[in-house]
Amino acid sequence: MRLRTMAACVAIAGMVSGAAIALSDFMSKEPVPPELASAGKWMPQGPEAPQNVDILVTLPATAWAEDAPDLGPLPLLQVAFSDRPVQAIEPPLSTWSRDIAPGETLDFLLSEAGLAAPDRAEVALALGAEYDLRRLRPGHSVTVASTVDGSPRTVSLAVEDGVRIEVVFGEQLSAQVVAPDPEIVTLAGEAVIDSSIFAALDEAGIPARFSVDLAQMLGGTVDFRREMAGGETLRLLWREARVGEDRIGQPDLAFAALEIGGSLYEIVWPDDGSGQATIYVDGEVLRVFAQPVEGARLSSVFGRRTHPVFGNVRMHSGVDFAAARGTPVQSTAPGRVSFIGWRGGYGRVVEIAHGSDTMTRYAHLSAVPDGLAQGQRVAAGDVIGRVGATGTATGPNLHYEVLVDGRPTDPLSDDRLAEAAESEADDTAALSRLAEARALLNQNLGSEIAETTTERL
Repeated sequence: MRLRTMAACVAIAGMVSGAAIALSDFMSKEPVPPELASAGKWMPQGPEAPQNVDILVTLPATAWAEDAPDLGPLPLLQVAFSDRPVQAIEPPLSTWSRDIAPGETLDFLLSEAGLAAPDRAEVALALGAEYDLRRLRPGHSVTVASTVDGSPRTVSLAVEDGVRIEVVFGEQLSAQVVAPDPEIVTLAGEAVIDSSIFAALDEAGIPARFSVDLAQMLGGTVDFRREMAGGETLRLLWREARVGEDRIGQPDLAFAALEIGGSLYEIVWPDDGSGQATIYVDGEVLRVFAQPVEGARLSSVFGRRTHPVFGNVRMHSGVDFAAARGTPVQSTAPGRVSFIGWRGGYGRVVEIAHGSDTMTRYAHLSAVPDGLAQGQRVAAGDVIGRVGATGTATGPNLHYEVLVDGRPTDPLSDDRLAEAAESEADDTAALSRLAEARALLNQNLGSEIAETTTERL
């Protein structure tokens, strides 16, 4: 109680003093002494809250209003603007991807991915402008990226050799072809032949498909069944295109060496893409041969066989190479185009005359180069068509024939085409290529690449 009385007295005294000074200033025009003016502005400080007291005295807020510091207006905060554009926040995308299965179409896959019919039609047109959709086959894949509400953003079609065709949705659909930039790697390996070349390559971890190339090159020169006793060593050098650790496309043979019956057979394939190979026996040129389809599987040989369509036994007048539709078909020897057109069960055909008595026939073609014309001269390795299934065929393949004086002969054993190719060959250059191939094989067989070939394939 005494504390409240004292506080009240102090407050009253302060107010009286201030009022007196103000009245004196109003009634007199004499200047107020500084000391008195300072005393008149004095205001008592608010008392501290008492400790352990139940009654708390609260003074009016106006009692200290004049004692508050003059802060003035607060300065406005300055906003800094950046020249960089505001980055748009991309909505999360969901991805759907699947390989094309046998019998499926692009439209079926796009429908399964959730695209509406108008979008599927536009995507097909955009992809078709960059890639022949008739060449789609099992193993190609489709990837669709969509927003959470199901709106498609991109459609990607992955085809052969690591190539992708991408369609981007926007104000207008845009398509682009994305092709990898592969690194060409040279590899080497050895295989010991006990039963067959195919089995030996497969066991050694070397691409077994090389057995087809070797059979095609040496089939007319070596009788593998009779002349091979077992234990022969096959040494190979080949090239692969790689993107990182992934192999792009099929590997290509560069050199092969096989000793049979005391004779050393060697084959050198060029790196210019012509497919024209040179066969050597004991270091001398034996023959020059260009494969009609590089890397294809020899699916049927020359001779009598049961026809795959009609079911009866009849003469097969050539050899068949199974390959994907659209695979390039090359002339096996220099000559002149004598016919381009259709011939019944052969389908679309190109025929090339090699001199006056020898002719090669390439059948079941899906297409022929626009610039190819009858009477035109071609070299060994020139592309004269594309693998197809026209005429009487069970699937994409090349039917290849060699006719001498109008009669079919075994393309793998006849030497007339080799003679035609050899007439244009330079023996000095051929021997130089052989020496280079031998040196490269020995170099790679002694390197880490050769030692790790099996692990990487």
